[in-house]
Amino acid sequence: MIRKLCEKFTTLNESDIQLLYNVNEFLPLISQVTNGDVFIDCMTREPDTAIVVAEAKKKKSLYKKNVVGEFALRENEPAVLRTMDTGLTTRELKGISQENIPIEQSVTAIKNGDKVVGTLIVEKDATKDFAERRNIEILSETAQQLTQALMFHNRGEEHKIDYITNYVTDGIMIFDKEGVVIYANPMAISIYKKIGYKDDIIGMHFDNVALDEKTFKDVTETTYMEVPEIHIGKLNLNVQYSVLKNKDDDQRLVVLIRDMTELRNREKELILKSVAIREIHHRVKNNLQTIASLLRMQSRRITDDQAKKAFSESINRVLSIAVTHELLAQNGVDDVDIKDILTNLVQNTIYYNSKPSTNIKVEITGDNFSIDSDKATSIALAVNELVQNCMEYAFPNRKEGNIRIHIEKDELYSKIIVADDGVGFDKTERPAGSLGLNIVEGLVVEKLDGSFEISSSPFGTQVEIEIINKCR
Repeated sequence: MIRKLCEKFTTLNESDIQLLYNVNEFLPLISQVTNGDVFIDCMTREPDTAIVVAEAKKKKSLYKKNVVGEFALRENEPAVLRTMDTGLTTRELKGISQENIPIEQSVTAIKNGDKVVGTLIVEKDATKDFAERRNIEILSETAQQLTQALMFHNRGEEHKIDYITNYVTDGIMIFDKEGVVIYANPMAISIYKKIGYKDDIIGMHFDNVALDEKTFKDVTETTYMEVPEIHIGKLNLNVQYSVLKNKDDDQRLVVLIRDMTELRNREKELILKSVAIREIHHRVKNNLQTIASLLRMQSRRITDDQAKKAFSESINRVLSIAVTHELLAQNGVDDVDIKDILTNLVQNTIYYNSKPSTNIKVEITGDNFSIDSDKATSIALAVNELVQNCMEYAFPNRKEGNIRIHIEKDELYSKIIVADDGVGFDKTERPAGSLGLNIVEGLVVEKLDGSFEISSSPFGTQVEIEIINKCR
């Protein structure tokens, strides 16, 4: 199948294809070592498309079907195409599988000399809890499997060792029963160079390469041991020890080291970003509330009723934007739940627009979803205008009324419906210069890439806003 797919879709030569066959031989073992689904992808003649030419899946695979022969698109699997283009290793980058499953990919280039002929991909479930994903998933059983595969150098298996461990993104070291390093893969060598080692670590004793206070005796007295994260200079390292004995009672110690530095730096960046976002939204909210207060003070100096009304509407619009930023300031992220926005928005709108003698009830029903701050602001402004219109025009000479805001989330589109049980109006007589509805139309069409539709009868009015579903 590898040859057939390569000849049909790629420009690879015979030497390249033979190399892929050699790597394919070890896919099942790599799947065991990494506890992930493993694939070989090759670049097609199309610059943004790769094709799966081989696979090996774990027992609890993310895939229901065979994906050999399926295409990998840049927009869905950026890690694969990045490594294909650059030859650089990509670690734990999110993507979407051929079965539309959120995945986390680690990708290594398969090279024939300097030529990238394919990529070896290890995939894991991106929907798992962050802390669980961080646990490396190389437990005692996995370490033992690795040890069994790599243990004895006197069997002429050195080429297999290199094939397997070169495609594992963790550092791997093997010690003999005397505590001497007899094998270290490229990642382990790289980690020790970052620490500052100048000499080859192969041949060194455990005491000279230990990264924590454990002695060789400590770690060999138990089958499996994982130590708390180690900090050496600017590096953050996760270290695991696994011991296995063969039939002749010969013993090997396998040490697995994962460099967590990049992950920890990303965590710090996310924390700093979260704090910065929270502070920005907090300041924007405060500034908007200050503007609303200034407008309110100015409106008290005005005697003209039309001017007062215009000021009141402007104040409500400013406060509707402030509501969004207030929630974003609380969350510390650039996303907010639509129901939270509308709930807070309605409370403000009712407070500033209700007449003392009326009782207008507002109900929010339906689905909930998360949306980014820009679209959240547009939705808040649009719904604010619609609720204001309901309160101003739907219930003349009535002391009670009901407004319902209903949210529907679908695969492609989301809807927000604002309906009242008021007197309705004739759409053909809608004033051409109706600012409120013009604002709604502009926001929905230009900011939300959506559409809106009005229906009205003597029993009430309904406005349906439909937006392309870019929410989560």
